[in-house]
Amino acid sequence: MASEKSCCPADEAPETEDNTLCCAPTPESPADQSNSCCQPEADTPSGCCSSPESNDIAGYRLEPFVTDWQDSAVGKIPRVTPSLSFADHRGRWAMRWGFGRDHYRVAPGLYAVGSPDESSEVLVSANYKLSFDSLRRVLKGIDAWILVIDTKGVNVWCAAGKGTFGTEEIIRRVKDVRLEQLVSHRRLIVPQLGAPGVAAHQVKKGCGFTVIYGPVRARDLPAFFAAGRQATAAMRRVSFTLIERAILTPVEITILRRQILLLSLALLVLGGIGQDFFSFSAAATRGGGAIIAGLAGLLGGSVITPILLPWLPGRAFALKGVLPGLVLAVILGASLFTQSSYLNQSALLLFVTSISSYTAMNFTGSSTFTSPSGVEKEMRLAIPAQLAAVVLALALWLWTAF
Repeated sequence: MASEKSCCPADEAPETEDNTLCCAPTPESPADQSNSCCQPEADTPSGCCSSPESNDIAGYRLEPFVTDWQDSAVGKIPRVTPSLSFADHRGRWAMRWGFGRDHYRVAPGLYAVGSPDESSEVLVSANYKLSFDSLRRVLKGIDAWILVIDTKGVNVWCAAGKGTFGTEEIIRRVKDVRLEQLVSHRRLIVPQLGAPGVAAHQVKKGCGFTVIYGPVRARDLPAFFAAGRQATAAMRRVSFTLIERAILTPVEITILRRQILLLSLALLVLGGIGQDFFSFSAAATRGGGAIIAGLAGLLGGSVITPILLPWLPGRAFALKGVLPGLVLAVILGASLFTQSSYLNQSALLLFVTSISSYTAMNFTGSSTFTSPSGVEKEMRLAIPAQLAAVVLALALWLWTAF
C-alpha cells in the first residue's frame, strides 16, 4: 500500500533502498493525521501521490511493515504487522555486521499492533529498528499500542545509559501523541533494560501514567500479560549466553574495519624499513607477518574472549583478553615465526597480547559483568598499558631490522 513517492518534502522523507518511505509520525505533528497530504489531481504535482484516495497521511512516511491505518480518538494510527519480512531479516543481518547501523531506525510516534482499543496495553520502545522489530514480532495475537520514543537510533539498554531512553522523552512523547485521549487506563509497559534511564515517579508526575517494568526479553511479554503483568524471577534476569555473545562478534569486528585497514597499511610500510632504507620484499615478509600477528590479536579479543568469557580469569575485560592473546602469540611463535630472534618473539608476544586485551574491552557495554563506572576505571588503567605495550613491541620489531 506504500506509494513510491513521498508526499512530504524530499529533504524530510529520505527514500529507503526499495523506494518506499517510513510510515511513522514526525516529531512535529504526531497527532494531526486526519487529512490526506494529496490534494485533488488538478492541484497535485505530477508524481507527488498516487491519488487523492492514497493511504499517505500528512506527517507520516510509509514503510513496508505498515499494513493499514487504524482510526482512533487521536486520528489515524499506522498498523504494523507482527511478522518480519525478508527485508527485515536482511536488515537485521546487516546490523549484526555493522552496516548502516547509525541509520537503522523508525520514526518516533504511536503504532498499532492487531486491533487495539482504549483498554489495550501501551508498550514503550526505542526507535532502533532492531528493538522495534524484536517487540512487534512477539505481539502476534495481541492487541497493543507501541509508543516509540526517540533514542537517536540506539537500543533500549544503551540508550538508557546514554540518557536518550529517559524520563523526559517518555513524558514528551506521551503528551505529543495525546495518549491520555487514546486509552482509558494510565499504564506504560517499559522494558526493564530501560529502567536506568527512567524515573517512574517523575513520569507519573509529568504525564499521569504509571510505569510498569516489563521483562528483560521481549519474547516473555505474552507470558507476562497472561500472568496479569507480573514478571517471574527468570523474566527479570539478564543472560549473556554463548549464542548471545557470539552474535555480537561480527559487529565488534566490523566496527574496527577502518582501524584494521590503516594499521595493516602502516605495518606494511614499517616492515619495509631496514638497512637498505626500504625494501618491498621486506614489506611483504616482515609487514605481512606483523599483520598476521595483529589479526591473531583481533581473533583473541573479539572472538575467543567472548566465547570463553565466563571461564577466563579476572573480572576486567582487559585482563580476560590477555590470556587468549598470550596463547595465540605462543602458537604463532612456535609455528610461523620459529626462526625469529628473541627480540622479535618478545615483540610478537607484546603486540598480540595488547591487541587482544584492547579489543576484548569492546564487550564491556554488552555484558552484565561491569557497570559504567567500572568500565571507565578499567579503561583509564588499561589503555595506557596497552598503548605502551604496542609502542614497545613496534620499537623492538623495528630494531631487529637494522
